[in-house]
Amino acid sequence: MKAVVIRRYGSPEVFEYEDVEPPKIKPNQLLVKVHAACVNPVDWKMRKGMLKFITGNKFPMIIGFDLSGEVIEVGSQVTQFKSGDAIYGSISPLGGAYAEFAAVPENNAALKPTNMTYEEAASVPVAALTALQGLRDLGKIQPNQSVLVNGGSGGVGIFGVQIAKAYGAQVTAVCSTKNIDFVKSLGADRIIDYTQQDFTQELGQYDIILDAVAKQSFSGCKQALKPNGIYVTTLPSLESFVQIILTALIPGKKATFILERPDTQDLVYLKELIETGKMRSVIDRTYPLQELAAAHTYSETERAVGKIAITVAN
Repeated sequence: MKAVVIRRYGSPEVFEYEDVEPPKIKPNQLLVKVHAACVNPVDWKMRKGMLKFITGNKFPMIIGFDLSGEVIEVGSQVTQFKSGDAIYGSISPLGGAYAEFAAVPENNAALKPTNMTYEEAASVPVAALTALQGLRDLGKIQPNQSVLVNGGSGGVGIFGVQIAKAYGAQVTAVCSTKNIDFVKSLGADRIIDYTQQDFTQELGQYDIILDAVAKQSFSGCKQALKPNGIYVTTLPSLESFVQIILTALIPGKKATFILERPDTQDLVYLKELIETGKMRSVIDRTYPLQELAAAHTYSETERAVGKIAITVAN
């Protein structure tokens, strides 16, 4: 099969598009013919070696987490899927989606939303699960709460705005001037243009702050939270670990970070939101698999509005 591999960490130029052996599935896995994948910031951080404490130095390596495609074969322990099913999901913890075929754990997949293309579906799992689990599991979101999504036009942010609205929250989204109308179209009740206003200076305004772009800190956002408000970041740091420990020990405002967890039932929930028109994906650009280096280069600008999809020709 064709795949994009790396043999060392580095810039996008380390990608090599070549023939490799297809994966062999385990009893709990699906062999999926990949129709589309997606670029997430974690992908290029992995490519650069920023996560090698997890990935190690086992090369050649195929990275990429999000995918959608067709089930070709199922393992002996698989009960939820059959050959021919159109699915979407993710591969963890080491990836493998930048290829024509991928081995996907059964519990990491769900049937693809019927009203989405493969590219649209592949853009959902990692980012939308991050937003859902951050708001629901860590933020304990409730109807009529006041929620702020910092980075409302980014990959996680677009889903954060829509999921918070689906839960009945009042949503404030932070974005740049050029993205105001776009973020309004996602359902945000209020927009803060960060070039004109600093949301961290607001007093006791929010029950939950989802820092979808990890550009702030709990310390910086603390005064904008209500007395029992919760700050959720998508990027752990030394400071955030310290704040998480400290705030866990005392009543009041809490700091936490979200590490997305692949889960079939959560993907089914997201599928329902999509099929009932409560959530959509937004694709900024689409690249063929052979041009993955260009896709990563664009992603690293952190200027994408929504997601960057990868079409896998097979």
